Amino acid sequence: LDSQVLQEPGDRSHWCVVAYWEEKTRVGRLYSVQEPSLDIFYDLPQGNGFCLGQLNSDNKSQLVQKVRSKIGYGIQLTKEVDGVWVYNRSSYPIFIKSATLDNPDSRTLLVHKVFPGFSIKAFDYEKAYSLQRPNDHEFMQQPWTGFTVQISFVKGWGQCYTRQFISSCPCWLEVIFNNQ
Repeated sequence: LDSQVLQEPGDRSHWCVVAYWEEKTRVGRLYSVQEPSLDIFYDLPQGNGFCLGQLNSDNKSQLVQKVRSKIGYGIQLTKEVDGVWVYNRSSYPIFIKSATLDNPDSRTLLVHKVFPGFSIKAFDYEKAYSLQRPNDHEFMQQPWTGFTVQISFVKGWGQCYTRQFISSCPCWLEVIFNNQ
C-alpha cells in the first residue's frame, strides 16, 4: 500500500482507502478516509471530498475521456452502523462488486447495477468477518479481497457484459476497508 495509508501517531485511523483507476492504471495516490462520509465526484467545485478531475491522467483514450465526463456528482460512500452504503449521485448507473453482496458459496461474485439516485449496502462488516477463515494458514499470509469493493462508473463488467474484468472498465474505484 501507498505511504499515504500509513497513519502518523495521533491521527484518527482511516476506515477505508480509495484508489481511482483508468483501465489497468491507477491514477493518483490512495485517498485515506477518516470522515464517516465521502463524496467522490469528477469536476464540481462545490463540496468536499475526492475530486477525480484534479488527478493528472495520461490516458488519452476517447472512451476514458467520455466516461470521465459522465461521472459528474459521482457517488457518496457512507459508513453506517450496519455497513458501508454507496449512493449513486451521478446521472448514469454505477456497477459494484463486493463479497458481502453475494452468496458466500458462489464461485464468482456478481456485479450489481445501481441506477442514478439509488443506493446499495456495498459492504457489511459482520458478513465480511464471517466470510474470513481465521484458521486458514493461507488466509493469514495474504490480504483478503473480502474487504475490497470495486465500483465502475457508467460501464459494467463480468458475465453479463463484454468486459470480463474491471481492469477493462474506463473509470473505476477500488475501496479497501480497514479490517482492524
